[in-house]
Amino acid sequence: MRRPTITALVVIIGLLLLADMLVVNAALGQVAGVAVDAAILVAAGAALAGVGALGARRLNDLWRRRGDPIGAVMVVAGMAAMLAAGLRPGSTGTTDPAVQWLVTALLIPIGATLFGLLFVTTLGAARRSVATGSREGTLLVVGALVTSVLLVPLSGPVGEWLADAATWSLAVPIGSVLRGLLIGIALLTAVYAARVVLGIRGADD
Repeated sequence: MRRPTITALVVIIGLLLLADMLVVNAALGQVAGVAVDAAILVAAGAALAGVGALGARRLNDLWRRRGDPIGAVMVVAGMAAMLAAGLRPGSTGTTDPAVQWLVTALLIPIGATLFGLLFVTTLGAARRSVATGSREGTLLVVGALVTSVLLVPLSGPVGEWLADAATWSLAVPIGSVLRGLLIGIALLTAVYAARVVLGIRGADD
């Protein structure tokens, strides 16, 4: 399909999902459900294709003896272990004990390590933002500090007040900003998609 056709398809599905949220209709809900299921299948297929491409690339690196051989071996071995645990005869898939052990013993500690490194790099970025004297950077650091204080797990009345304040801040000010950004992005996407479908260019404005 050409690019305008794909863009028109995206716009139609987006309008369909928006109509399903605004209008209570059983038939419309079924059509929207089919669209969501199709999107999930496409995303799953893209994820599988990405994993297969990653494995093939790492195997090619090992075969040609280029890049990081240790990293390539770890990636291929990890993929093989997860596939063997989830697809072996008698396996129950994601609920299989072997799969759950691999996730609990390997993936969760690796994720925690990455988040620990992210915390250190975030502190470094905050220090640099404050050192430059940027107003935006200072506001981001202050907001992060306030949010961190509100999320401190404490017991008693103080802990309850902090939890209520954190819930309110996430739902009202932060949530309103995120919703505004999403609405703005959706409007810009719709305008751009309409320009592409109608063939309107900058010179035609």
